[in-house]
Amino acid sequence: MNYILFDGPVRNDLLPFTYTRPVADIRVGVLTIREKWEAYLQQETSTKTEDYLSGKWPIKFDENNVFINSSILPTPGMVAAVNKLQVGEKLVEDELVIAYYQNEKDADIEDFKSIQFDEEVTQIAKTWDIFSKNDKAIKLDFDFLTQNRKSQPIDTSNFVKSPENIFIEEGASVENCSLNASSGLIYIGKNATIMEGSLIRGPLALCEGATIKLGAKIYGPTTIGPACKAGGEISNSVLFQNSNKGHDGFLGNSVLGEWCNIGADSNNSNLKNNYAEVRLWNYNTENFAKTGLQFCGLIMGDHSKCGINTMFNTGTVVGVSANIFGSGFPRNFIPSFSWGGSAGTSTYKLAKVFETSRLVMQRRGEELTEEDEKILSHVFESSAKWRKN
Repeated sequence: MNYILFDGPVRNDLLPFTYTRPVADIRVGVLTIREKWEAYLQQETSTKTEDYLSGKWPIKFDENNVFINSSILPTPGMVAAVNKLQVGEKLVEDELVIAYYQNEKDADIEDFKSIQFDEEVTQIAKTWDIFSKNDKAIKLDFDFLTQNRKSQPIDTSNFVKSPENIFIEEGASVENCSLNASSGLIYIGKNATIMEGSLIRGPLALCEGATIKLGAKIYGPTTIGPACKAGGEISNSVLFQNSNKGHDGFLGNSVLGEWCNIGADSNNSNLKNNYAEVRLWNYNTENFAKTGLQFCGLIMGDHSKCGINTMFNTGTVVGVSANIFGSGFPRNFIPSFSWGGSAGTSTYKLAKVFETSRLVMQRRGEELTEEDEKILSHVFESSAKWRKN
């Protein structure tokens, strides 16, 4: 069987993260959504996404194709139902299409037979779902990844509560820390490090090669993605991969994409002074949307950074490749490729963006490819209408 993950109608509601990746490559819990589906299916997938992303994530169409909505988190029951689909059938929860079996490129899925899925469905449909549904995502991944496996021993130098809720992968280093898993699961990935003096309260997913720095205070549900560095105080946040929030300062109810950097002593507000519902910039409507949340912090797209002592207001959205610095609160919507802060912004030129990105990625042994440059160039053009100059 050939499995294809498709973005679906929520793609624009997940910007700025889907500017630079398909929906499938959003991280929530321990794994990206693609990694979850591939682990359950035990097979690689391809992607149906925007044309400008298809060079890096091409679609592979075969004789027998099952298309899967990549905004939906898999469960054992869902995977079993997907694998039972016949040609011309679609798996649905009410009006939400979970998957469909198609063997003709031009087939109209509106005519497909609907198979109702009666179990709970977890969908990542809004940017804030990434942190607000991270608790459920961590549990699903923890149960799947640790099934019939034994954790590495917890070093006796640590203070530990509920050790049965802690799983440590091979090569991880955790010494002289407080690990409290009584309120949530703690997963510590392969070759990850928690430095001494750190206070950890689950749920936490610390992914492969990630580092929690000296004396950090991390409480969940929080995900520190592969090769990320985390320090200071972090609450209910998700860092995708290769991003740094390595110093003192607060990050709460927030999501950072890939290759982001938060300067020392920077803070975000996650609660309005009047305790009112937080509204967040929506690229689809080009307006601020109700989140239904009282706690909502910073949403930051790939390659964006802020200088030391930056202050972000409640419900701030930062696009791709923005560089924010200076005193005072910047706007709570910062367009992609913005350079500046509360005193105003100018356009961060593409040549400089590429130069900085190459240097940042080289430090992690990664390369800014030609496809990456094409994607960033497309985002630069498509986001120009929101920049003043």
